[in-house]
Amino acid sequence: MTDPLSATLSALADPTRRAILARLALGEASVNELAEPFDMTLAAVSKHIKVLESAGLVSRGRQAQWRPCRLEAGPMRDVAALLETYRRFWEQNLDQLDAYLTTLQTPKSKTKN
Repeated sequence: MTDPLSATLSALADPTRRAILARLALGEASVNELAEPFDMTLAAVSKHIKVLESAGLVSRGRQAQWRPCRLEAGPMRDVAALLETYRRFWEQNLDQLDAYLTTLQTPKSKTKN
């Protein structure tokens, strides 16, 4: 069994799935609507949606014959927290590098002998 964070990252690794999520960020859509911009079969798009569902990023409703897909952004909180840790790490390291480069560029005063 895959942990939730790994499932989310795996689902987000594919550009088609990220595009589907971007579309769903605008509102609910049917599988047919989600498939429109892609040059692939409806079955292939459905497989991508199933991966997103398994990761908890997409849910499906039921309204008569229409089964709209909707974005469930909750799992992305864990990804955002993970990335925040690394953002702080790199920001701190870049700040240290900037301070070091500033000291290298500061002219040293010449002393008289």
